Amino acid sequence: MKKSILLFGIFLIIMLCLPFFVSGYWLRVLTQTFMFAAIATGSNIIIGYTGYPAFGNIAFFGVGAYVTGVLMTKFEISFLATLPFCALSGFIIAVLLGIPLLRLKGHYFAIATIGVMEAIREIVDNMTDITGGGMGLTLPIMEGEPAYIYKFFYYTIMLIMLFSIAVAFIIWRSKFGYALRAIRIDEDAASVMGINTTVYKTLAWALSAALVGIVGGAYAYWLTYIDPHTAFETTYSVKMFAMILLGGATTVLGPMIGAFILELISEIVWSKFIEIHGMILGALIVFIVLFIPKGLFETFKGGFSLRKIIINLKEYRL
Repeated sequence: MKKSILLFGIFLIIMLCLPFFVSGYWLRVLTQTFMFAAIATGSNIIIGYTGYPAFGNIAFFGVGAYVTGVLMTKFEISFLATLPFCALSGFIIAVLLGIPLLRLKGHYFAIATIGVMEAIREIVDNMTDITGGGMGLTLPIMEGEPAYIYKFFYYTIMLIMLFSIAVAFIIWRSKFGYALRAIRIDEDAASVMGINTTVYKTLAWALSAALVGIVGGAYAYWLTYIDPHTAFETTYSVKMFAMILLGGATTVLGPMIGAFILELISEIVWSKFIEIHGMILGALIVFIVLFIPKGLFETFKGGFSLRKIIINLKEYRL
């Protein structure tokens, strides 16, 4: 535990200093990596902790993006003041939808969340007077030099990522977190033990939605333009799931590690194979599920070794 905290501290210091040494291109890449790390960490509260595959959790990302967009363009509210509304809107929608949908389990729940995402996208697409519909919504452009704007969003989205990790860590160490893990292992047994599973699952999804909504709000102001296609991008759901699986769904830092590995691979390798990067992503998910189902963080937390891979393969009888 102390070693993990020390390594995380070193990582933070490096990330804080990097904007003074790297180009604007890499600042943008790292900002996007922070964004996906925050999405994956927030979504992991319902996916990894509770065991409910909310494949359509990107719906709350889109909701947050449009809440910021509408509040800034229609009501002239400042960017930072819109973020609590992003969290609140995600929280309320998840509570309202969670009560009926969280009665479903496994792939039924996953498909239902995709349906929710598509339904919200259609609603946003047809509210042309408010959201701009298919024409999209243009947000006010931030004033300042490009270098200042790059650093502003770099540190802002990095802070959102750290906030998501802090919330995930607090939940993980709390009685609430133990209850969520009990639900993941055996929901019926958890219910018999006195855990109100409906309330705990709904609250877990609502907190997850609130965190993802904040990320969406920052994304909208960062790009200064959103439309239903980009705000509710299905590819983001696939990447989010791959990051959680790669890093480790049952850990606090696993989704962040998965996000960094996957995004860096994306920039270095996939840019050369843009037409087949979806196939590479799919193959990577299959590889993870077959060979490291616990994720990298859990499998190699004591250090990387070939022996651990062999033990892992034997454990899962591959």
